[in-house]
Amino acid sequence: MTAVFAQNALLDTGWARNLRMQIKDGRISTLTQDTTPQAGDSCVDTLLPALSNLHSHAFQRAMAGMTEYRLAGRDSFWTWRDLMYRFIAHLNPDQVQAIAALVYLEMQEAGYAAVGEFHYLHHQPDGQPYDHLAELSDRIMAAAVETGIGLTHLPVLYSYAGVGEHPLEQGQKRFGNDVDRFCALVDQARAAATNLPGDCRVGIAPHSLRATSPRDLAEVLQAQGQGPIHIHIAEQPKEVAEVQAGLGARPVEWLLANAPVDANWCLIHATHMTGAETQAMARSGAVAGLCPVTEANLGDGPFNGPAYLAADGAFGVGSDSNVLISLTEELRTLEYSQRLRDLSRNVLVAGEGSVGQSLYSKAALGGAQALARDAGQITPGNLADLVAIDSQHPSLCTLRPDQLLDGLVFAAKDHVVTDLWSAGRHQVQSGRHVQRDRIIASYRNAMRTLLAAL
Repeated sequence: MTAVFAQNALLDTGWARNLRMQIKDGRISTLTQDTTPQAGDSCVDTLLPALSNLHSHAFQRAMAGMTEYRLAGRDSFWTWRDLMYRFIAHLNPDQVQAIAALVYLEMQEAGYAAVGEFHYLHHQPDGQPYDHLAELSDRIMAAAVETGIGLTHLPVLYSYAGVGEHPLEQGQKRFGNDVDRFCALVDQARAAATNLPGDCRVGIAPHSLRATSPRDLAEVLQAQGQGPIHIHIAEQPKEVAEVQAGLGARPVEWLLANAPVDANWCLIHATHMTGAETQAMARSGAVAGLCPVTEANLGDGPFNGPAYLAADGAFGVGSDSNVLISLTEELRTLEYSQRLRDLSRNVLVAGEGSVGQSLYSKAALGGAQALARDAGQITPGNLADLVAIDSQHPSLCTLRPDQLLDGLVFAAKDHVVTDLWSAGRHQVQSGRHVQRDRIIASYRNAMRTLLAAL
């Protein structure tokens, strides 16, 4: 059993002073307020429930900065995607693992205790399966073990190039599986996960309504629909038009009418929804998986936040393309996108109150729900997914405890994070991941090999 002592801590009941927490088997065992630290305790300034990063494509981190050169004509998500296809033609398993380890280290140093890895890079560059079908899923899991991050692994079913079962394009061959081979891959991933810490989860991710078919979606949900189910939905206007033309309804509208969407689901992006779709999605109990930094980078557009919150919808945040891994940037970009669209301030809070605390607390709960983690609040029985920040940092030192999350979201950078625990694993100490030097050296070596091949 280990213990953490915090001068301030945000509990589900509000702020607590001089809190001592005991952790047993990765979970919060006891909480004692108004006490003093004991010998051997990890002592921190301000303790918060750590967020889960609910949507990541780890391999894309190595592309950051490579796609910001404007091509002739109008750049869009679709031109970015073409560049991504050319990039992945050279990635090997060692490089996939090295990139994922760097990504997870950066997430933990930014304050994320867990990640949902939406994993669709399955096969060799020519599209042929590896001898071990789940080779690259194993590499994602190995990176999670290296870093100690909590992992919800989400193998992706990606079968078609567009609505109507169009054959995969050459750049998509590494992603492709039919339902039977996908189920075999998921079974292998579930078996491998038994060797990871007990907080690891394996779900599934039908990539999108473009990359599956109604028949395949129903079949895979019947065979593998236990646990978290994530899907890209309504990210781009072109996607909405394609789905409406091919399936007779807008993406969110069609999914809610034709799939058993409930609290186990996470609908990634859901950017382009009507008012009726927004309310219906909120009522379903699903989590909106918002990735504001990537959505801004790709020009997706802003989420319909006020209407969704008014309908009591759940949401969390993810770093998606990992062009920038920053918890604070995700939350403030989410709020600022609403302000820019609505020409207003302090938008994403119901009624009145702290916008920062509302964003942070709702994202903590929504992210935990999306990843099937008992987390999101500091309470006995929950996983010890915890982050400590330095309230005496110059960006925060003038603020009262009830203003700290406003300061964290709108005025601070991630370097105010001092410590991070993932299910009780103390992976960030004094602002640095405990394996930082080794993981960064491995990443640099892997990138030298990759760049030589590009």
